[in-house]
Amino acid sequence: MVRSHCDKLHQVSSIICCQPYKDGSRAGRDRKKTVSFSSSLSEKKISSATDCIHSMVEGSELKKIRPNSRVYQRYYLLDAGLQALCWEPSKKESDKARISLASIREVRTGRNTETFRTSGVYEQISEDCAFSIIYGDIYENLDLVANSAEVANIWVTGLRYLMQYGKHALDMLASSQDSLRLGWLEQLFSSASNRQEDGAEGVCLESAVKLIQSVNPGVSSSKLEHRFKELQRVRERMCGLTLDNGSGVKDHNEVKRLMEKNERVTKQDFIEVFHDFCTRPEIYFLLVQFSSNKEYLDTKDLMRFLEAEQGMAQVSEETSLKLIQSHEPSEEGRQQGYLSLDGFTSYLTSAECHLFDWEHKTVCQDMSQPLSHYYINSSHNTYLIEDQFRGPSDISGYIRALKMGCRCVEVDVWDGPNEEPVVCTGHTLSPPLALRCVIEAIGRFAFVASEYPLIICMENHCTLPQQKAMWKHLIGILGDRLYTNPPHGDSYLPSPHALRHRILLRGKKLGPSWDGEEGEVSEEDEGAEVCQRIKAANSAGATPGGNEKDVMQKSFTFTAIPQSNPHPPSKRFQLLKELSDLVTLCRSVQFVDFQTSSKNQKPWEMCSFHESLAVRLAGESPGDFVNHNKHFLSRVYPSPMRIDSSNMNPQDLWKCGCQIVSMNFQTAGLMMDLNTAWFRQNGNCGYVLRPAIMRQEVSYFSADTRDTVPGVSPQLLHVKVISGQNLPKPRGSEAKGDVVDPYVYVEIHGIPADCTERRTRTVTQNGDNPVFDESFEFQINLPELAMVRFVVLDDDFIGDEFIGQYTISLECLQPGYRHVPLQSLTGEELPHAKLFVHVALTNRRGGGKPHKRGLSVRKARKGRDYTALRDLGIRAVDEIFKTAAPLLREATDLRENMQNCVAVFRELCGVSAVANLMQCVLALSSRVSAPDGTPLLLFDLREHYPTLEPQGALPDVLRRVVSTYEMMVQASRAVMELSDGLYERILHIQTTVMEFHEKLQSLAAKEGLRGRKVSRALESFSWNITILKGQADLLKHAKAEVQENMKQVHDAALTGNLTKECRGVTRVRSQTRRGQEDKPATSSRGPLA
Repeated sequence: MVRSHCDKLHQVSSIICCQPYKDGSRAGRDRKKTVSFSSSLSEKKISSATDCIHSMVEGSELKKIRPNSRVYQRYYLLDAGLQALCWEPSKKESDKARISLASIREVRTGRNTETFRTSGVYEQISEDCAFSIIYGDIYENLDLVANSAEVANIWVTGLRYLMQYGKHALDMLASSQDSLRLGWLEQLFSSASNRQEDGAEGVCLESAVKLIQSVNPGVSSSKLEHRFKELQRVRERMCGLTLDNGSGVKDHNEVKRLMEKNERVTKQDFIEVFHDFCTRPEIYFLLVQFSSNKEYLDTKDLMRFLEAEQGMAQVSEETSLKLIQSHEPSEEGRQQGYLSLDGFTSYLTSAECHLFDWEHKTVCQDMSQPLSHYYINSSHNTYLIEDQFRGPSDISGYIRALKMGCRCVEVDVWDGPNEEPVVCTGHTLSPPLALRCVIEAIGRFAFVASEYPLIICMENHCTLPQQKAMWKHLIGILGDRLYTNPPHGDSYLPSPHALRHRILLRGKKLGPSWDGEEGEVSEEDEGAEVCQRIKAANSAGATPGGNEKDVMQKSFTFTAIPQSNPHPPSKRFQLLKELSDLVTLCRSVQFVDFQTSSKNQKPWEMCSFHESLAVRLAGESPGDFVNHNKHFLSRVYPSPMRIDSSNMNPQDLWKCGCQIVSMNFQTAGLMMDLNTAWFRQNGNCGYVLRPAIMRQEVSYFSADTRDTVPGVSPQLLHVKVISGQNLPKPRGSEAKGDVVDPYVYVEIHGIPADCTERRTRTVTQNGDNPVFDESFEFQINLPELAMVRFVVLDDDFIGDEFIGQYTISLECLQPGYRHVPLQSLTGEELPHAKLFVHVALTNRRGGGKPHKRGLSVRKARKGRDYTALRDLGIRAVDEIFKTAAPLLREATDLRENMQNCVAVFRELCGVSAVANLMQCVLALSSRVSAPDGTPLLLFDLREHYPTLEPQGALPDVLRRVVSTYEMMVQASRAVMELSDGLYERILHIQTTVMEFHEKLQSLAAKEGLRGRKVSRALESFSWNITILKGQADLLKHAKAEVQENMKQVHDAALTGNLTKECRGVTRVRSQTRRGQEDKPATSSRGPLA
């Protein structure tokens, strides 16, 4: 039976790697179906090592990978005596086509042997389906690929049990299997049975269903009832056969009595149904990976899991015990300090294992930088709750936006009846709101979600009398919260911290020397073009009696209207001086060009950009746009073409440094998902600090880069989509029934070089617990601007394919095994719907993350790339920059030598490219035992750098491990001893050359540079400064990386019992909370000094 299932497990996996459409739609994508013909190995879920061993005895088809890249299909099975692994067909004699289980040294997961790495089919092999058996005295390896990740997990789990317990494994498992679960379930059932008032045996169906839902609330009552009734019908048939007296006559009274009994749920049925609906094989396989081949985790196992996989610092056995007390359901488990499969599932699905890092739920960024250094959560036409032309206006638009953390709202004010101004979009059919009500709502909810400053963008179209009424409402309702202090001569705006609980008005302002009661200024009218397009659509062919939808559609698609002049002649109007005086830090001015702004614009003046103009500037002058936004606030509002209130992609403007990108909060979808997720990373306070490279006075960054960013080292993100839980049918689907065929997209959003997406296979007819088990890797070139989005879709949809999504900033990702709560299209959390994933980012602690970024990603072993400095054509400056070239080469060599040594050591330990050194040493601990059980290698932890010492004669593979470790320590020592001196010399050159910054224009003129050559010289200067600072920072990070690596080796040696007997040796994990960088040691003697 298992063999036939293995035949069915053929999968077609197509990986699509393309950039998302700008509007985020899936139109035009390659929609080739990728189907798994079976979502599980067998009808019965694998939940014990016994299940695995029985499956292995029946056998599986596996692919054998040879060093010459040839692939052989073989049928592998265990012999009946559980003493050897055999395969057929084979050219070898039957006694040679086998490996004795006693000779197996290690079972290694993934493509982590030399045979796999050098194979010509490496890229075609799934990391999750590959495993290797290391055996014999010379550590030979048998490299295998299963047809699914589940089959691979079965073999890995079963072989590891057999390695430890030998042929008696089944006897041992039979005596201890599921004892914690069975004891707990019997107690749970008995307590429910005792509560039954009628005293009858068993429990009623409703109570049984509620008991199971208390553990797995996502499972539907109807499915549980159906399963219980199935079991009852089986018993009824058996009762009928048993009571037949041989003559075909049955005792009907007895039948009636037994059928009444069958209406109740027995303990046996309850345990069986619980097993079916509450067992997750993927979590079982994870548990036994860390449980030292037991059916539960003890405190040491759990401690190792928390530290090595979940990236937790300061972990002790007491930490593990507290977690067990919180999550283990069985009293026996809590007393003995054991975490069963059900307790482990409870922990992994709890808030502690949420993908979102809880530290980002509160403000965690520096809030003392100038206002222009932050992205600001902004709403467009906040009063509208549907489309831009005819849709209703409502106060709820302001309330909802402010509660969501919005820090910039729009108020378009026009003359209203009874001398009371109103808020609406001029020239449209949207109904107006009383200004007084709008200001009252803003005043009431301004600081409900955030204490940081709120900007009100006032677009004033009122006559002087109604401007007076507007001024009275603002003063009377907002009072002292209005910031009216005149700006000082500073070169930067105040910080969000300095402006807490203050409201800033953005609008037109009279000149500083104006002393009259009113004056003339240019009028802003962002809604005028909407009206023009509606009229143009009508005149272009709207028939009499045509419906509103036709007009709207024409206005949206009409392209014959020429693009409006970016600087049309502005109308003039009279502005009340009292109203003008309320505008201080956000004076609205018209944008001419970047050169004009650089010369004339003041820090407290801001420009508003039409979406089309902003996108054009981002394409034509990306560097100038970034530099403009270092000093000035820029606001971008949607194109008037977006009459349906659709949204632009905010990242198209964030990558240029634009702080205020106005979004239509009423329109759900990809763009609002990105906006909401982005501002969630700083306590949802509405302000997010921009990347350092966009804030530094002299730096080079081009927003349209499709390559690595100078001064920033890329990172490698590893995402494994393991499974889904309780995936609902798409809300708008017209298909019958509740069955879905789910698949998952993992999308990366950021600078153009980072934008990509990958998809899993489809799991057919399984929304309850589809298992995907697929891994993806992404290179992230600018981590500070990257976001990850998980999208779950239905491959067999009618009408609607969208099941759920979750979007998160890369900065907020928690490493390790995490559950992702899926959200609906409108952002509400879907009840009990989750994805189970594993996340790792290179050089983050234990899968964890230091506060700083910029640690390395290992590159292929090719010629080393050195970042080149550029010539300015200014001799005095170029001479100084040339002195930095050898220092930069030395710094690069220092870093990459250390990182390459770590990478080689990682390979010899047989772990993946994203594993940390703690995982390396723990993996090593399982394979360094001699035949008598004594360790062949031990760490001496008394020195500043842990030393790895042989304890006898070593096989070649372990000798290579020792020599590679020594090379890694030597390279690490060089970083510690030399990096500080290099760092100081590079910074000294940077300081020296910065003295020429203010004089570059005159120096260029003396060298005879003109026009474009001067611009190139200035750009090259910024490039060189960025390289110097970036390489110096990378050196500092390399030193921190060495410190962290040595701490991980030290602690892993203790955890894995690979240490010499040393008095006074204790764990040296950093004293910081998870996610914070360990403080660099001041001593250069060693990382543990």
